[in-house]
Amino acid sequence: MGLASVNTASEGMQLCIFDLRRGQQEGQELDKILFFFPADLPFATQLSVIGLSEGLITFTRIFSPDAACEVIEAERHSHVFYEAESDIWMVMVVDKSKESKAACQVDALRKVLKEVHSLFVLFHGTMRSMLEKETSGGLIRSHLYPFITDYLSDFLIGRKLQLPSFHDCLMERGTVQMLTVGREAAIEVQSLVKVLECSAGTTSCYSLVLFQDLLVSTTLSPDDTISLFTYAVLRLTPHALSSGATSWSYLQRNNIYRSRDASLDQENNCQVKRPLHHNRWFRGNDGFLASDIWGTDNGSQTSVTPIVYLQLTEERMYLCAYQHKSLTIILLVPVSSILNGEQGLSLVKQQVLENASLKMLMVEEKLSKGWGGENAYHVSGYRYLLVDDERVSRASPPAKVMTLAKESLLALSKLREEVNLEKKRAKCSSSEVNCDKELEICVRAKNGAWVIARTSRGKELYMVLEKASETLLYAADSVEKFSNRFAFDALHILYIEAIISSPRYFVLYH
Repeated sequence: MGLASVNTASEGMQLCIFDLRRGQQEGQELDKILFFFPADLPFATQLSVIGLSEGLITFTRIFSPDAACEVIEAERHSHVFYEAESDIWMVMVVDKSKESKAACQVDALRKVLKEVHSLFVLFHGTMRSMLEKETSGGLIRSHLYPFITDYLSDFLIGRKLQLPSFHDCLMERGTVQMLTVGREAAIEVQSLVKVLECSAGTTSCYSLVLFQDLLVSTTLSPDDTISLFTYAVLRLTPHALSSGATSWSYLQRNNIYRSRDASLDQENNCQVKRPLHHNRWFRGNDGFLASDIWGTDNGSQTSVTPIVYLQLTEERMYLCAYQHKSLTIILLVPVSSILNGEQGLSLVKQQVLENASLKMLMVEEKLSKGWGGENAYHVSGYRYLLVDDERVSRASPPAKVMTLAKESLLALSKLREEVNLEKKRAKCSSSEVNCDKELEICVRAKNGAWVIARTSRGKELYMVLEKASETLLYAADSVEKFSNRFAFDALHILYIEAIISSPRYFVLYH
């Protein structure tokens, strides 16, 4: 069966998750399917897509045992692969015949798969651990289907899924966007974090501080920071709470949230929690955010506090979120340190309010005074994206990016794909630990705009200049000025170990 023979649904995309350790016996093939979108496709079609994907993985491993295929390009489809966990694969098949073949960024699609997996692990633990807990697969399916359905609802525009495309080439999924603050405000944030840790009564608690949709500080590992930051921006920040969404009902009505194990949540006597469900978080009178997603405490109307899993230690942590105006504070408290469940956790929240309320008000006030608004990081004449070590990114405001011509974005999207290929070649050909390659490419788009990519010392800069002079020298000089003034200094991270004992803590300051 050829690659082009796989039919896609009307949404133009298929997404599946399967386990290579399952369903290897004849007649048991369905056991390997953990998730499939759209779920109303016949099982024969689902097995056809998964069978083809499994064959491609097996074939490419012959030539590259340590790194199987990441993407297969067919005439009408792109097949994007991601091994989320050992032998558990996520595959996205995207129809590219309806729009320009350059419309979808393959690397961006892989980051969508990574993101939804990291969010799932944040709230449910690893997929493999769930499969080991309940070997029939019913438990994990009953959680995956609603979880990914809720996640995909964020990509709905009307009744159509709008996947990342060339329009999004000046943004970077899987990174955090940080607020640059003054030194005085940074000291206030440091003091606040110390008070939060003391109020929790345990040295193993963690915190994130956000202002608007930007990260101010974190004491978590990079991976856990990205996962929790992503969730906060999606569902917890003031912008997320006020925007909501109404598109999820369309997915539900069209039977996408359906599986042959739909009743197994009752059979296994477990409540399927949906942390990505829209409009389920609200701010209480005490400033702490609450949700009915996890139910209520026995014998009271108190909402159950969600529990998340840390990737680095797999430790279970209570997620307590506090919000004052534009300031959102997330405090993670070890479940093992709270003896009486919600009652014990309420005492921790009370301690936080008594000890840190004034400091939280002061931090919010200082950050608000220094905040330049939605266009704070706009640089006149430039449309840019800066990525620092694939952890922190900064970009032109979306409203400014929307002013770019389609030809400019298409050219930049193609250039980014070339840079990604070059990075992979450099990584594969180098046996050294540090194989960062310095690179600078300037391309003239059809509409006369300059699209530019520069990589240096672990940083990546992508830029569009639509009003630049026609000379390459002028474009190169513009990039140099931007790099010297903004890019390679703007994302300098200061690790403060002298004031705070934990080396995990950082802030960005002028």
